[in-house]
Amino acid sequence: MATSATTSSAGGARVGGTHGDPGHPGSGTSGPPHHDVDAEFLALPRAALADAVLQTARDLGATHADIRIERTRDASLSFRDGGLESRGDDESVGFAVRVVHDGTWGFAAGVDLTVDEAVRVTREAIEIARVARPLNSEPVELAGEPVHTDAVWVSAYAVDPFTVEASEKIERVGGLCRALLAASDVDHVDGRLGQVMENKFYADLAGTTTTQQRVRVICQIEATRVERAVGGFETMRTISPPVGRGWEWLVSGPAAGCWDWDAEIELIPSLLAEKAKASSVEPGRYDLVIDPSNLWLTIHESVGHATELDRALGYEAAYAGTSFATLDRIGTLRYGSAAMHVTGDRTAPHGLATIGYDDEGVQAGRWDIVRGGTLVGYQLDRRMAAQNAAALGVARSNGCAFADSPGHVPIQRMANVSLQPAPGGPTTEELISRVERGIYVVGDKSWSIDMQRYNFQFTGQRFYEIRGGRIVGQLRDVAYQATTTDFWGLLDAVGGESTYVLGGAFNCGKGQPGQVAAVSHGCPSALFRDINILNTQREAGR
Repeated sequence: MATSATTSSAGGARVGGTHGDPGHPGSGTSGPPHHDVDAEFLALPRAALADAVLQTARDLGATHADIRIERTRDASLSFRDGGLESRGDDESVGFAVRVVHDGTWGFAAGVDLTVDEAVRVTREAIEIARVARPLNSEPVELAGEPVHTDAVWVSAYAVDPFTVEASEKIERVGGLCRALLAASDVDHVDGRLGQVMENKFYADLAGTTTTQQRVRVICQIEATRVERAVGGFETMRTISPPVGRGWEWLVSGPAAGCWDWDAEIELIPSLLAEKAKASSVEPGRYDLVIDPSNLWLTIHESVGHATELDRALGYEAAYAGTSFATLDRIGTLRYGSAAMHVTGDRTAPHGLATIGYDDEGVQAGRWDIVRGGTLVGYQLDRRMAAQNAAALGVARSNGCAFADSPGHVPIQRMANVSLQPAPGGPTTEELISRVERGIYVVGDKSWSIDMQRYNFQFTGQRFYEIRGGRIVGQLRDVAYQATTTDFWGLLDAVGGESTYVLGGAFNCGKGQPGQVAAVSHGCPSALFRDINILNTQREAGR
């Protein structure tokens, strides 16, 4: 069946809440205006190239063919001690052709956007499939998908960062760096700003055509305090997440649902000074209240990657690893406690992995991965959905095929994998009040996890000691260590909606050749009981 042409834009998302950490800014919500797809991208010969590719593939006997035309703009600024250190602004444009011929994949790409080149690249993709056919023991079958005709999707943002003068960006981010550097407790400051606009056009033999645009930004500022008397140093970084928003994220403030940069910069020097003087943690078992600014990364590594079906099936074993959460355990694996409800979501407002349609023409959606603590779903593309429909209990992809450039073939990539809050649940302060002896963890830092996404340890930006239900000061040298199922099995409670924050990263790597994707992970504050705490200095032999 066909769907009518659509243009959609997700609404504003809550990006902060009321947290026990005194350095955590608050936020609100807002609905950004609608934007049209960039006119320069629309001016590319999309229809002519698609017609040439699809007709050539049909004439040569392909049972499936698709074309992706992509343009990506990527701009960056980096700062050292308030001064501009480097500046970049890159643009890439190209197209990719993927076919199924005689049950075998073929793929080729080009950068010359002409009909003749489109025909040549399609013939090359067909020839690659023919050459590979004798090596293929598993004929390609793709799960069905409704046809989406002339669909248009644009992400939710207010101000296109590429329309903002470079001088304004340099002054804003450099000014934040200089304000931080002016504090007596700060010796050095590093900052960076990244902005991406990604345009994609997709068309396939079934009749689906999609045109999409999404924008994302990241800004991180880190202060360093040098401890000259002991020859060491301490650092503290802003905890603002990267988001699927525009320039408003840097300037509009919490009244518009954006980050309060000035408030956080003002607080960091005193927090850093307190951290430098804090006691080193005594190893042992502690209850933990984990802030979303830290927990998102634990979700990414121990749940997000572990529930990618290609990993569970062994396809990534040679590089990115496998998963303990194998397909035979769906519906039976106790991933965590009954409080654990994790969803995969390609529609989350302002999510970095939010999209209208994936790179196989599948409309984005939301689904359960862990429900009531039990593994119930995976992240899929169309081939994996078709091959494993009986075990999965579903016969449709959930839209997780993505390529980071026209030079790469789409592979299964992570959706916005998020831990859901408890409706009407507790605030962070209420969770802390339930802890007699514990630690409140804020901000992500270093991490380590094994190739099956099972044994791990994580550190953070700052740690607050909890005694008798109250925060009494900072600790240092803290890492929490567990196995995935033990850790999530010790999840005692999740916070309410007011504590929910969408964190994430620009740089999730996977695949051979390597691909990089941006992804968000939302979560509330959460209480975990009896978690093993390591002292990182002692573990390092110091």
